[in-house]
Amino acid sequence: MAEVPDNVRSELQHWYDDCNYFARKELKMEPDPAQEELFTAFSDTSIQRIALKANKGPGKTAGLAVCAWNFLATRKHPRIAACSISKDNLMDNLWPEMAKWQRNSPFLMAKYKWTKTRIFSIDHPETWWMSARSWSQTAKKEQQSLTMAGLHGDYTLAELDESGGIPDGVVATAEGTLATMGGEHRLIQAGNPTHLEGPLYKASTTERHLWKLIEITGDPDDPKRSPRVSIQWAREQIDKYGKDNPWVLVNVFGKFPPGSMNTLLGPDEVSAAMQRHLNETMYSHEAKILGVDPGRFGGARTVLFPRQGMAAFNPVILRPNRNEKNWTGNVVARICQAFEKWGADICFIDDTGGWGSGILDGVVSAGFNAIGVTFGAKALDKRYKNRRCEMHFTAAEWVRNGGALPYLPELQREATVTTYWFSGQQFQLEEKDQVMEKLNGESPDLWDAFVLTFAQPVAPRTGLPWIDGKTMHAKTEDDEPSYAYQQRARMEEE
Repeated sequence: MAEVPDNVRSELQHWYDDCNYFARKELKMEPDPAQEELFTAFSDTSIQRIALKANKGPGKTAGLAVCAWNFLATRKHPRIAACSISKDNLMDNLWPEMAKWQRNSPFLMAKYKWTKTRIFSIDHPETWWMSARSWSQTAKKEQQSLTMAGLHGDYTLAELDESGGIPDGVVATAEGTLATMGGEHRLIQAGNPTHLEGPLYKASTTERHLWKLIEITGDPDDPKRSPRVSIQWAREQIDKYGKDNPWVLVNVFGKFPPGSMNTLLGPDEVSAAMQRHLNETMYSHEAKILGVDPGRFGGARTVLFPRQGMAAFNPVILRPNRNEKNWTGNVVARICQAFEKWGADICFIDDTGGWGSGILDGVVSAGFNAIGVTFGAKALDKRYKNRRCEMHFTAAEWVRNGGALPYLPELQREATVTTYWFSGQQFQLEEKDQVMEKLNGESPDLWDAFVLTFAQPVAPRTGLPWIDGKTMHAKTEDDEPSYAYQQRARMEEE
């Protein structure tokens, strides 16, 4: 807490506890919903990383300025470093924004001095400050990464404005401060989704599980749109260029452009699917399908992913060790439980390399419908190189057509890294080893289990107990042999 007379200490404590209160009471600012979400997250000191993915003009730079002033005013001997995509951008946007909000506060005017490159405590200029940082236009990657170096102390904050195009190395250096034990260390970035690479893209995709991501849109038809963006302007841009135009996607909708045409799914598509909520009547007549991706090494995840029609539900994640006694039996028991409790109609198990054979046999022996799927096997549709490619494309189409996914940041991370290309009249996917490299060595077990639910078409439920939901005709004694065995034998013949 800042060194101030006792008569104002309680007010500073209120600022520390509630950044929204600080903005309204001291800076005379009325936060919009996105800014209020930012200030609420900033007030939670357990959140180290905050990212704002936004359209053009929603007040994100003002939000960064308020957080910086709050940190300067309520932490003891804080150090803040700020940078942007360029020196000019920093000097034209965030830095004057700091001066603007300081003028609204007699306290900040009396306690801090604003200069063109530094803001500091008048009483402690050497240890209580915020610095503007940049790199030259000719700087190499190694030099750029040093921009945020030297940020040490018990209370540190790194702010990156227009982070959509900032080099990864700059953020990597800033993140180094988060590893410091004790004190409080924060990192905030804000920008437009202009690049399919860099820190903002990673915070929205492969590293989303690490960040508190706040998404802001200027979509004139979205009730949660930013009120700071003119509806008339937004509609003019959409009418002039089209809603799928990359410039419109970035600046109006706050979405990443399809610049990388070989990306199977974009982060915004998956995010939209995670926010959908379907009425049960929309999928209750469909078959209940379970996708199972067995863990292949000690400690690896085994995932059971349920889906019924256009609705997918929270998966069951197991971390059994193959060295444990009866590992296979334990997994089989959990799958059988899913059949009994959820009423699954069929289960598709990844049997690539034979890892799932024991589980498959156990489930079938228990009398449940289960089919082994080999990812490298021949696709049912000749357009795809193999079953893995076919299932991924079918799953991606399901997402785009209105499927509802459970909210799992790590699922979005796994769903948005796989790329494809067209060769020899067929679609092909990059190898799983390449996908794992993008995921820092982790296997996309969640997404693999989900795509297994698209291994082959499954007939919808009829709702009539005297109709066999698998063969779609009245049950007779001839239907009694295990359907699962018949299907598995058919698969092996193919």
